Amino acid sequence: MKKVTKIISLIIPFFNEGTTVFDFFRQLTPLVDRVKNYQFEFVCIDDGSTDNTLENLLKLKDPRIKIIQLSRNFKKEAALTAGLDFAIGDAVIPLDADLQDPPELIEKMLAKWEEGFEVVLAKRTNRTSDSWFKKITAKLFYKVSDYLLECKIPNNVGDFRLMDRTVVNALKTLPERQRFMKGLFAWVGFKTTTIEYTRQARVSGITKWNTWKLWNFALDGITSFSTLPLRIWSYLGVSFALLAIFYGSWIIIRVFLRGVDVPGYASLLTAVLFLGGIQLIGIGVLGEYIGRTYQESKNRPIYIVRKTFGFNFTGS
Repeated sequence: MKKVTKIISLIIPFFNEGTTVFDFFRQLTPLVDRVKNYQFEFVCIDDGSTDNTLENLLKLKDPRIKIIQLSRNFKKEAALTAGLDFAIGDAVIPLDADLQDPPELIEKMLAKWEEGFEVVLAKRTNRTSDSWFKKITAKLFYKVSDYLLECKIPNNVGDFRLMDRTVVNALKTLPERQRFMKGLFAWVGFKTTTIEYTRQARVSGITKWNTWKLWNFALDGITSFSTLPLRIWSYLGVSFALLAIFYGSWIIIRVFLRGVDVPGYASLLTAVLFLGGIQLIGIGVLGEYIGRTYQESKNRPIYIVRKTFGFNFTGS
């Protein structure tokens, strides 16, 4: 009986990557061509680019290239979701267009997949290509997430991974509108192994992640998968209430023993400002969760497709 050729979908989000398109496929194509016994499709998502990204993608004549043009920039998490929805592969591999995710690992990932693993993670062995600030904040994020989140996010693992069709189908059942894909990938579980690699610097272009975006990304991750921040403020409230009771009791005892004295203005102002700040932070944390509930309740689509190229189906 003739062996059925397995399809591998590579999901590649693009946002203003016009300068990297040709370099990316010039390196990717020969590496994929040498992998035998598989049929590849390149699912490219133009995430509302304002440069010549789409124009350059259309210039490529490889029939394996399929393009999803979104109606605007919905951010990377939505672009990945679109890629997962449209990919038809027996296995799916998301990777970045800046070539920091080495396509050379694809063959090793497929070998692990054939061994029976449903998820093959690509783990960075170092972050020498990152700035010192990004290294510190990334380390801090993983430490905090290990403590706070219900599902453990693998350290130094990005979106670059292989996922079996079973995993992809599980991800497609998750209804969140505000999506933190690293957390979703970890939450669904499945049989997992890891391949290590050294992350290289960008070939061209500039990163789209600034400090503010990274902060909001980390905040999304924590509030999406843990209610512990809310519980912490409950514990703080109880602690301060007990402290106030003890301090009030001490004041009463001192008045009986030593008489009434004039309280200090500085200590009173400090206490008021400190407790006021604590309350505002607590309200802010509560607001984050209420805001997420509000966004989810509107039930808007995660992304909107403007046009597709190279597909003979409508996706799902």
